[in-house]
Amino acid sequence: MRDLTVRLSALDPDAGAALRVVSYFDELAAGHAGLHAIVRGATSLTGSPARFLDARRHLRLRVNSAGENEPGEDDVADGSSGPDPAWLSAAVDDVAVLWLERSGPPRVVDAVVLERACALARSVLERTRPLAASASRRQDADLLEVVLDPRTPRDDRRRAARSLGLAPETPCRAVAVVDGTALVLTGPVEPPLGSRRAGVGPVVTVDELPGSWVAARRALRLTAEGTATDPGPRIVHAEAVQGLLLLAAAVPAGAPPVPDVGAVERAAVLAPWMLRTLDVLATTSSRRAAATELAVHHSTVQARVLTAQRALGWELQDVAGLQRLQLALVLRRLHRNS
Repeated sequence: MRDLTVRLSALDPDAGAALRVVSYFDELAAGHAGLHAIVRGATSLTGSPARFLDARRHLRLRVNSAGENEPGEDDVADGSSGPDPAWLSAAVDDVAVLWLERSGPPRVVDAVVLERACALARSVLERTRPLAASASRRQDADLLEVVLDPRTPRDDRRRAARSLGLAPETPCRAVAVVDGTALVLTGPVEPPLGSRRAGVGPVVTVDELPGSWVAARRALRLTAEGTATDPGPRIVHAEAVQGLLLLAAAVPAGAPPVPDVGAVERAAVLAPWMLRTLDVLATTSSRRAAATELAVHHSTVQARVLTAQRALGWELQDVAGLQRLQLALVLRRLHRNS
């Protein structure tokens, strides 16, 4: 195989690189390699840091460009952070995802690495961390519509819930996903969302699921893509933003934005760093913390604040100004997600 790879590389470098990737992962499979080895292999073959995320199994792995595992990032409870949409990624299954921390057009070797690494990771997960049938079962959309509809009679809702495996007193909650998918999950288990944006409703009983669904949809309007042009959280739990849910209810689709939202939009066109910087200023406790979050010097943050103040038309040096900014950013999300 090694000789064949060398001869093929001489004729077609891309084909040779692809064959080398296939051989690499075949050797990992033969040696019963685990997830760490697979993610490390993705980094080694592409030269880019690689990450693996499986929110349902609470697994998150990262290998940096030097081939080192990031300390303390596996087997974590918070698996809500997905890949930057600009990065190259591939689904391992309907929840788990593997990505390379590199943007731009994919090279042949990138595509082959993601395909082979995902296939091997899927095999490892099925062998070492199989999911219970109830956790992997796709929920019936018709049954979900019945249990989430407030007009459904109680007995009909309970009957539909039983078909989903839910007893009447089972603690459960509704989840609204940005692609229109509805989910009902039991207990405090982290939603199996992968990189999808979602609003998560409060934990309730089966009879109270319509209320959880309303809260989940309002929470979804408070989410963002987490990018430079749409900064903010990709997952929002309704229980953590109860006051903002009232605001979401008061801002219906099509409502005209207040002038402060217009000021944010006008500021956004002045510099590519503007929205991300404003979001960090509104959600961190100090300028120094903002500088750390943005990975810039604190003097840069101060210069950006002065520019942002001129663009917005109000001060960002005190609590009142930052609260005004935070509210304007929240309202911007509500209008974008209406």
